Amino acid sequence: MRKILLAAIAAGAAFTVVAPAEARQGCGVGAHRGPGGYCRPNRGRVVVAPRLRIGGFYGGRGYWDGRRYCDHRYRYHGGWRYR
Repeated sequence: MRKILLAAIAAGAAFTVVAPAEARQGCGVGAHRGPGGYCRPNRGRVVVAPRLRIGGFYGGRGYWDGRRYCDHRYRYHGGWRYR
């Protein structure tokens, strides 16, 4: 009886160590604690944007002139002018 009890306790202890927690910090599945202690939903996969280069065209946005996106550009005094 004693061996069975010790084996059951050992198995229970091994199970609690191996099993990961599904809910982090008490917020539930898919959430975490944010600033101020409030629960916030986890975001999906975060995609890092490429570095913007001046004069580069970015589909759906336009040309980057260093400050903003512009729809059109044209040659002006050996360089580019954006509008």
